[in-house]
Amino acid sequence: MTSQTSWRLTIGHYLDDFESPIGRGINIFLCVLIFISSGIFVAQTYDLPSAISQILSYIDYSILILFAVEYVVRFICSEEPEKFPFRFFSLIDLLAIAPLFLGFLDIRFFRIFRWFRLLRLIRFFRLEISILNVKAKDTIILSRIILTLFTIIFICAGLIYQVEHTVNPDTFKNFLDALYFAVVTMTTVGFGDKTPISSGGKIVTLLMILTGIAVIPWQLGDLVRQFIKSTTQKEVDCTKCGLAFHDQDAKFCKRCGTLLELDT
Repeated sequence: MTSQTSWRLTIGHYLDDFESPIGRGINIFLCVLIFISSGIFVAQTYDLPSAISQILSYIDYSILILFAVEYVVRFICSEEPEKFPFRFFSLIDLLAIAPLFLGFLDIRFFRIFRWFRLLRLIRFFRLEISILNVKAKDTIILSRIILTLFTIIFICAGLIYQVEHTVNPDTFKNFLDALYFAVVTMTTVGFGDKTPISSGGKIVTLLMILTGIAVIPWQLGDLVRQFIKSTTQKEVDCTKCGLAFHDQDAKFCKRCGTLLELDT
């Protein structure tokens, strides 16, 4: 292996590594940038002083440049560069930097898809949710469900805002209006106080309704099942295989049969 190849593989390893402090730090930094970028997109849908709006634009453009550099570095350091552009996360990364090439099209809200990288970081934090005894083992599953729901709603709100704001500014004044419409539409409540008037807005609304019917009940069902599972199990680490959760009345590990050390 040449030194150049070794150098490329090392950088590529850290970009996708969540085990080492360096890799984890890089990916946490990227996730922070995604949060900031999404927040800037939401903030700029409101009437802000020109000075603040200009500062936010500079920050967002700097983040965009960093994402573009990251994409190029990932491509260069990929073990299979010819397959890199067609991978799921590569396509998401490409959407994140698309405004750099399509300045007339504001699709920054698609960057939120990159939040799914967080799922690979959450398992390193021993988080516990006190509601219904949801413990650290469940955090990754609960995070996936909640993040999926929030991402779908955020993307739909961004889409309807982009499509309707210019033609229907009185109804979709800012991101909060679009978010309200997205939640009401996707949950099929449909108050009717906000309605799209453009053909694009109506198409987006139909997609939102279909997505709400197909995805939200499925994700909420998973969430309820996870809560029920958490209330019927207890957290006892097996000394042999490390399995952390067992039935309330279990005395032996259900995976390896080892006697559990129960608290008296």
